[in-house]
Amino acid sequence: MKLFDKHDITRDACMLKGKLARKGYDWWWHSFTGVDEETGEEKAFFIEFFVCNPELAESVPVLGQLPENQFAGKKPSYLMVKAGCWGKNARQLHRFFSWNDISVSDGVPFSIIADDCYASENKLCGSVKVTDEEAASHPEWMCDAGEMTWELKLDKKIPFNVGYGAGDIMRALNAFEMYWHAEGMKTLYSGTVTFNGKRYTVTPETSYGYADKNWGGDFTSPWIWLSSNCMESRITGKKLENSVFDIGGGKPKVFGISLNRILLGAFYYEGREFEFNFSKFWTRPKTLFRCFETDKEIVWHIQQSNQKYVMRTCIHCPKDEMLFVNYEAPDGSKQHNRLWNGGTGVGRIKLFEKKGGSLELIDDISVSHVGCEYGEFC
Repeated sequence: MKLFDKHDITRDACMLKGKLARKGYDWWWHSFTGVDEETGEEKAFFIEFFVCNPELAESVPVLGQLPENQFAGKKPSYLMVKAGCWGKNARQLHRFFSWNDISVSDGVPFSIIADDCYASENKLCGSVKVTDEEAASHPEWMCDAGEMTWELKLDKKIPFNVGYGAGDIMRALNAFEMYWHAEGMKTLYSGTVTFNGKRYTVTPETSYGYADKNWGGDFTSPWIWLSSNCMESRITGKKLENSVFDIGGGKPKVFGISLNRILLGAFYYEGREFEFNFSKFWTRPKTLFRCFETDKEIVWHIQQSNQKYVMRTCIHCPKDEMLFVNYEAPDGSKQHNRLWNGGTGVGRIKLFEKKGGSLELIDDISVSHVGCEYGEFC
């Protein structure tokens, strides 16, 4: 029986309807690795299409961090195309469009188009350019300086359908403050990226790609995300070609009430599904996690379990290869000011089966190219 490996592109549709149209955000996130055509060096990239508050649209993008908009009580309304890279000299670049200048499909399959920027289930193209002068004189843009163009195809292989169960009911009731769907927690990317004059080739076998979306009325704190499909068994020495893990969450709110610190997790291990989902209470899920900073790294220690299995995940990522990813909430506030975001994490996962009151090791796995986030309101 499938637990979470259930594709559902209806969840990738734009969700900004009803009350979310005037106080809501929706985003489509993509991350992957490319190879420098000259040097052969790897580079981890991300591209995101973030939309908020269509009912508050004006003829120009309404930026919530702009002082005159704050003074006038205006809430943000725009499409923000976010693109950038991780590693040394990590950068995030932002390009804003008014809702009057974009086209968003009303239903499935989803698509967004604004000038040369386009996103759909199987294609991404676009460009962002921010000069040093613009970045310095427009802090409300919340971004760095640089230039990036991309032309990519996507093949979403393995999903993490987090709401397949009781979560579907909660989604129908619009109960949660923040929703998550990973239509492509393992996604094969192909194409090219040009970043600050350097051209990168992206191939399916070495893209280590990921694609998901979030939507809602506000963000969670703490905010945690980990995912990778670049894995190798420490027991057999074999690369796990048909595996991917995904962990996310923090402290969700249901009908405005904060739940305890809990996470959603999935491990697709060579065709076998292991899920740790708090909305499926009948599986007796439990989560313990600790995330912290050292002088040089961000570290995640997570243990998840259900009535049959235990997964222990330890990931670390160099701080000098990460960035503080920037968002403003639909109400115009910006509470996440230290939201660490990276794509070059490494670590280890141990997967166990519960047997006779003890734990039997299924596999001990090394992971790399880990997408990772951690932050709390400050």
